[in-house]
Amino acid sequence: MEPLRRFFSPKAVVVIGGGTWCENVVQQCRDTGFTGDIWPVHPKKDTIGGLPAYRDLATLPYTPDAAFVGVNRELTVEMVRQLSVMGCAGAVCFAAGYSEATAELADGADLQDALVQAAGDMRILGPNCYGVVNTLDNLALWPDQHGMQSCDSGVAIVGQSSNVLINITMQQRALPLAMVVAAGNQAQTCMSDIGIALLEDPRITALGLHIEGITDLPAFEALARRAIELNKPIVALRVGVSEQAQTAAVSHTASLVGSDAGARALLARLGIAQVDTPGELVETLKLLHVTGGLKSAQIASASCSGGEASLMADIGAEAGVIFPPLKEVQSTALRTVLGPKVALANPLDYNTYIWGDQQALTDCFTALCLDTDLALACIVLDMPRSDRFEAGDFLQVIHAAAAAQSTTGTQVALISLLPDGLSETMAQLAIDLGVVPLSEMRTALHAIRAAADVTKLRRDAVNTQPALHTTVTTQEADINIIGEAEAKQMLMQAGLRIPQSKQATLADGPGSVATSIGFPVVVKGQGIAHKTEAGAVQLNLNSAEAVDAAANAMPADSFLIEEMITGTVAELLIGVTRDPAHGFVLTMGLGGILTELIKDTASVLIPSSPDQIRAALATLQTAPVLSGYRGRPAANIDAVVDMIMALQSLVETHADALYEIEINPLLCRTHDAVAADALIRMGPMT
Repeated sequence: MEPLRRFFSPKAVVVIGGGTWCENVVQQCRDTGFTGDIWPVHPKKDTIGGLPAYRDLATLPYTPDAAFVGVNRELTVEMVRQLSVMGCAGAVCFAAGYSEATAELADGADLQDALVQAAGDMRILGPNCYGVVNTLDNLALWPDQHGMQSCDSGVAIVGQSSNVLINITMQQRALPLAMVVAAGNQAQTCMSDIGIALLEDPRITALGLHIEGITDLPAFEALARRAIELNKPIVALRVGVSEQAQTAAVSHTASLVGSDAGARALLARLGIAQVDTPGELVETLKLLHVTGGLKSAQIASASCSGGEASLMADIGAEAGVIFPPLKEVQSTALRTVLGPKVALANPLDYNTYIWGDQQALTDCFTALCLDTDLALACIVLDMPRSDRFEAGDFLQVIHAAAAAQSTTGTQVALISLLPDGLSETMAQLAIDLGVVPLSEMRTALHAIRAAADVTKLRRDAVNTQPALHTTVTTQEADINIIGEAEAKQMLMQAGLRIPQSKQATLADGPGSVATSIGFPVVVKGQGIAHKTEAGAVQLNLNSAEAVDAAANAMPADSFLIEEMITGTVAELLIGVTRDPAHGFVLTMGLGGILTELIKDTASVLIPSSPDQIRAALATLQTAPVLSGYRGRPAANIDAVVDMIMALQSLVETHADALYEIEINPLLCRTHDAVAADALIRMGPMT
């Protein structure tokens, strides 16, 4: 990572090009207070951004550490080649029109390949990106405005969208942004390489990722491992759904999973917390910067309004935070401060009896913090408008919160009801006092959940195997659907329990075949993906005549006749899809004909341990059915887990050829589990 360190913390930079963007880069470097040499290069202009310009790279005083290349896409390749030969550490490639524009430019991909070849050992960002802002070393190889200020330590954010990054730098929530890096096309240097280099800087406390797509899964896994080794948390805001992950909708699994489930499963597996909005990213990073991560999602809350206390409870339940009942030590101390008229609860409405009394506020907040199991004590506070009112008594709340934290050691956070309830000035005051300022209640509570998640996820990730993935790709035309009978034979050979069955045609006499199996039986028309919708399944048939009649009525020429599995407690869907970005995604959920309607699923990556499988099953809304809902018999969970582990083994054996497996339903009984229907899609096996 040495070239990236030299690139991101240079002693001399060169800016190549004469357009407005290059003028801006020179000016940004000067405005941030960069103390190294800044050398504009242009063959005709005398000055750029107020500095004298060199005619070409050969006339520079010595080799630059970093470059901003702001010329057209063809000339960019030549400039990068010259910089690499000189021994420059890295270059920002601003130009667009490469692999991101292949639909418009036929040579886009080829030109990007040429750019990578020209770079050689020199690192490049992009192409099609803005670059890097480093407020630790006062550097801005960045062709536009940004809102960052110099700091001694803080968080870093890496993203693929330069404009999203610009907007995040303009936040006014007192998040200490130390470094922001745009990855662009990631032609050579991917987000993972950048992230490792940033985390290895001791001044960086946490890493945020804005992910549109993961281009190199092993590299991303390496980033996660390095973050755990350095004890630095990562939180990700992921967008985009890969069409590749849903190449075929012939199964319920493919339509349910997509790349979102794969990405969420991957991030969780690697110990990376995931948020859903830019606001949550900012607030979670702020929490991680101050705390390093929360030990749990157990919090206490105090406000001077019953309405605010109720909102905290309601929104907290949605976000997944926990408000444990007050312990005796808390209640006793709170009663002493608040008197007999205040109802003691968590969340707490401390009323306004103590408003304006800083010592009483301190004692109240201190009492709330006496539960040592709490991860965070939250004080709801919206400051008055600074253009119309003085802060007055409101400031006492901030100082009382800081005093309570100092006395008890319990981390305290301020939470505003509205986004503008805590100005940047007040938020910075809180941080200076060691208190975390969180803006907007819903965003804040989801950020608390994410900061708790990252601690648990990183702990679980330590002993987790890398995800199973393969670089083998097959043309869609070469991927075949394996019929149910053959698919079930593959499952049986892998150790899964399937019903006793025989194949038959009308000429074979389906009723006679059923008699040899024993009644009751199931008749299924073969060669039909969604049999129920096509009228190609008949259950619980008890005579040869009924079997013959059912077969004659089906839109099929051949049939699978199976023993009727009785005593079913629950039906599950167990599916696996190959997700090219994240690995093989194993999905478990409610099975049967309502699968896509209910969408009660949980996903993990292969391989997963039996304990991880059990934990995923337990998250299903229908999990109580498996464990014996309202006195009903419980399914044999051990048998279900054994079936899933056997399925995993099958996937691992055929990883290079397998694209999809679905068992729907897996019939769960009190003593075993049976794969009643199966679909497999595979490419050619080597």
